[in-house]
Amino acid sequence: MDNFDPAQAFYLLATALFILGIKRLGKVKTARSGNQLAGVGMLLAIVVTLVSPGIGIQLDWTMVAIGLAIGASIGALMARRVEMTGMPELVALLNGIGGLASTFVALSEFWGRKYGATITPENVILGPDVWGVAVVLSVLVGTITFTGSLLAMAKLSGKISGNPILLPMRHLLVAGSLLGGLALGYLAAFHQGSFDPAIMILGLTACAAVFGVISVLPIGGADMPVVVSLLNSYSGIAASMAGFVIGNPLLIVAGALVGASGMILTIIMCKAMNRSLGNVLIGGFGGDAPTTGGASATEYESVKSAGAEEAAMILDAATSVIFIPGYGMAVAQAQHVVKELGEELESRDVTVRYGIHPVAGRMPGHMNVLLAESDVPYEQLWELERINGDFKTTDVTVIIGANDVVNPEAIENPQSPIAGMPILNAHESGTVLVIKRSLSPGYAGIKNPLFERDNCYMCFGDGKQFLTEILAELKEN
Repeated sequence: MDNFDPAQAFYLLATALFILGIKRLGKVKTARSGNQLAGVGMLLAIVVTLVSPGIGIQLDWTMVAIGLAIGASIGALMARRVEMTGMPELVALLNGIGGLASTFVALSEFWGRKYGATITPENVILGPDVWGVAVVLSVLVGTITFTGSLLAMAKLSGKISGNPILLPMRHLLVAGSLLGGLALGYLAAFHQGSFDPAIMILGLTACAAVFGVISVLPIGGADMPVVVSLLNSYSGIAASMAGFVIGNPLLIVAGALVGASGMILTIIMCKAMNRSLGNVLIGGFGGDAPTTGGASATEYESVKSAGAEEAAMILDAATSVIFIPGYGMAVAQAQHVVKELGEELESRDVTVRYGIHPVAGRMPGHMNVLLAESDVPYEQLWELERINGDFKTTDVTVIIGANDVVNPEAIENPQSPIAGMPILNAHESGTVLVIKRSLSPGYAGIKNPLFERDNCYMCFGDGKQFLTEILAELKEN
């Protein structure tokens, strides 16, 4: 027991909390407690790192206190002020900040070793060559994550177009910025000649920043959930590399956990779209506006519409209803009215469930988060695989602001851009009510033949307002 290190024991406990937290995040019912467990683990890691005598530097506790106060204040402010509809942008921003932190850690340690010796030998658990690789990767991946996440946030928030932005010779630019950055990183870390390491490492940072931007620019709105998940994985990889740079085993493990879980989620999202990760990263698919040749109102010939009163009559006669939320529900902030309508139907002995498509919305789990905010019971949230077989026996399906995830073209037209993508089989229901502002296409920019089916009624209008009118009609009966 003479070699027992309490700090390492607490690090092990924090790691266990991280693992347990991530495991519980995998289910809607346990996600809240999983987030809390991971938060406790992070707090424990921070405290142990600050008080441990083995961190190798003399802390300025005033600066530490100021940093903690600023960070905690900003975090609390964002948590209180950011609407649930703004969560995708917030997640993208936090991914970027995580990447930037890893970049700063690696740059500061590089500067210290090359110019100021702010790092002591016992802080480094790697040989000088491998340490140099870790620095380069931390700066590279961290900076890519930062600039890519900022661009993703701008796309998600509508600051710039969500359509694919295809630059001339973009593949050459991507390859040039990546290979140029790696070459500069090699010169910074390993070359002992006349090259100034500071200039080289800053050149690497600049190339990585450019790569982050031009790699996200061609990706359209339909693929943004995948991009957000991938950038989350990048932030974990960058943190893990930063852990190797400063010799902190907990940071290595925590970063690896985030990187691995983010990559697994990315693969799941790609499967849900029937697309490869490489195809997503090449870009050029999807956007938030009709593309050339996309669907328009003139392409629909036999669309039937229904007002709130008629929709209420249809729901009043139903014994089973499935709600399918989409990004339009988030934009209209209609989740609370959806919950109220569901409760009203349940009071009439109607079976109510919610069909959740993995890529509905702008981030992984977006619809789950919105419905959970409205206190929709967890057991009523059904994933695509569980609920798809039940549409045939469902009286009414209500689609709120979803489009491509319910487009039967995916399973009926092998030539469709979304052919093979798993969809929610809403078209198999007895009656389908589509609450949507217009007949405009979804991210894929293609026509949705569901709108012309005999069992489908288009309910044109703002989602929240239309649902409120339906609810009022039901309560009057």
